[in-house]
Amino acid sequence: MSVEQVSENVSGLHWFKSSYSGSGGGDCVEVATGLDAVHVRDSKIVGGGPVLRVGRNEWAAFVRLTVE
Repeated sequence: MSVEQVSENVSGLHWFKSSYSGSGGGDCVEVATGLDAVHVRDSKIVGGGPVLRVGRNEWAAFVRLTVE
């Protein structure tokens, strides 16, 4: 499995908030797609906080499992 915390600058990515995230400030996850990976972060952390980079194949498997 290819998951790692990113140390590079990801400010140029276009982030999308999960449709499952509520408007009440609860569980908020954002994702952004890169050329070879999907980036994930907690939107509640001011300034973006830590970012995880997940390989595209692993992300596809994760999404497939959560939909089934």
